[in-house]
Amino acid sequence: MSLAPIRVIDSHTGGEPTRVVIGGFPALAGATVADRRDNFAREFDHLRTGIVREPRGSDVWVGALLGEPSQPSADVSVIFFNDAGYLGMCGHGTIGLLETLHHLGRLPGGQVALETPVGTVKAHRDATGLVTIENVASYLHQRDVTVTTSAGTFTGDVAYGGNWFFLVYDQPYALVVRDQEHLMAVTKAIRAQLAAQGVTGPHGEMIDHVELFSEPQNTEAHSRNFVLCPGNAYDRSPCGTGTSAKLAALYSRGKLSEGERYVQESITGSQFEGSVRIVDGQIIPTIRGRAFITAESTLFFNPEDPLRWGIFE
Repeated sequence: MSLAPIRVIDSHTGGEPTRVVIGGFPALAGATVADRRDNFAREFDHLRTGIVREPRGSDVWVGALLGEPSQPSADVSVIFFNDAGYLGMCGHGTIGLLETLHHLGRLPGGQVALETPVGTVKAHRDATGLVTIENVASYLHQRDVTVTTSAGTFTGDVAYGGNWFFLVYDQPYALVVRDQEHLMAVTKAIRAQLAAQGVTGPHGEMIDHVELFSEPQNTEAHSRNFVLCPGNAYDRSPCGTGTSAKLAALYSRGKLSEGERYVQESITGSQFEGSVRIVDGQIIPTIRGRAFITAESTLFFNPEDPLRWGIFE
């Protein structure tokens, strides 16, 4: 196992942290970024847990491994990961990655094409620091799916925005930070029941994110959300892939027009602005938000440290 120091740059997007790995990570084998992600999972998963879990991180951290692309149309590649495993895409993480590239002086013209395991994502950082992401094609898979849990009965849509989501539009709870433990319990119960009922993506993909909606607190926003992420954390940002999934669902339901501006507010009050456009019959969401650099660090993995690969439940 590699014990080399790993260099990272930390940022937060709307309160949700991103840790970009910029050096010291072992070379990954694979012809595509998806292949490299699989190699990461097979041979270097201890580094995933060491980078984002306690004592160096926490449940809320999302890691982003920066690398060379496999496609000539892309500028860089990225593999997103968290305490529970690997993510196909990550909206807040992409915004954080753009801010990191800008910080490193590696964003000439402010634009970059990022190759992810689920497709190439185009992103641009303007002079004010706002980052605009053109996400992968998103879609509504199943509408009006009902699950009954110990917390009650909930009806929602199954939608894809780079990750898989269950979108619950009507629910009885106030989405406030002080009630996070209760909201985590409710959304975990919903996720467990989705799995028990065999509700999946079209190829058996687990619905690993659950998103609750309510009226916003800020009058500039259209909706407020609480998003359960894979593992034991909720999203402090409005969730880029979750907002993409919602935009796709709203468009498919005839509740959002092409090009119409939509503002999603998070449980912390931070906001993403979004819209969709239709390209060759596919729904392409655009998400806009801002990130801020918080630290540059070197992570050490002392072989005498019994917790060097993280704390496990």
